[in-house]
Amino acid sequence: MTTNVVFGLLRVSVIVAALKAADGEIADYDIAATNTYVWIGQGLLGFILLWGNNELAERVRSGDVVVDLYRPWHLQSALLAQDVGRGGFAFFTRLAPPMAFGMLLFPFQFPANLVQWPLFGVSAVVALVISFSFRFLVEISAFWLLDNRGLYGFWNISSGLLCGLTVPIAFFPGWARDVLWMTPFPALLQAPIDVFLGHGNAVKILLYQVFWAVTLLAAGHFALQRAVRKVVVQGG
Repeated sequence: MTTNVVFGLLRVSVIVAALKAADGEIADYDIAATNTYVWIGQGLLGFILLWGNNELAERVRSGDVVVDLYRPWHLQSALLAQDVGRGGFAFFTRLAPPMAFGMLLFPFQFPANLVQWPLFGVSAVVALVISFSFRFLVEISAFWLLDNRGLYGFWNISSGLLCGLTVPIAFFPGWARDVLWMTPFPALLQAPIDVFLGHGNAVKILLYQVFWAVTLLAAGHFALQRAVRKVVVQGG
């Protein structure tokens, strides 16, 4: 949480400086909207666990995943339930504190109506599911790659830019924005922030997120079924 707040201060300084150089507004982001974007983004970063810990991939590499596959559960569903539980705790320890910090100490753009608050909550939960689905696909790639650290590192480097963590996607050139919104990446972070700020139609944003959540969960299920058709444990 402390790290998130420190990096939030750095990000606010840089982006607000850019806004002031552009007469105080870029692509519907003024000072208040930018502060709100930064502090919600810093909170969501820990809530959705964007970069994960690659634990499942390490279990695949060591062969310990065989124990998981023997258990009477569906591995993807069990790990999703675990991640949702982690997210419930992270809401109080990672999401709420940076938002409260930003609300108290910086100009903040609150939702124009009360409905946006619960819609933001729903959007954040769906973003958590999408983040899990991405991380699950990256981690089970170890069934084929054995050592997926290259792919995991590429995910860590690229995801922040593509999901709207580094700068708002609205700051991108028009063609880049259109391309990105055809992918699931903005659903991770930019979409919940847009719902909170009232940028765009909240219902359409939620439907967009749900579509990608279902699609990525289905892709993860299919990949897992292919992976476990034959499991070879290293060393025997």
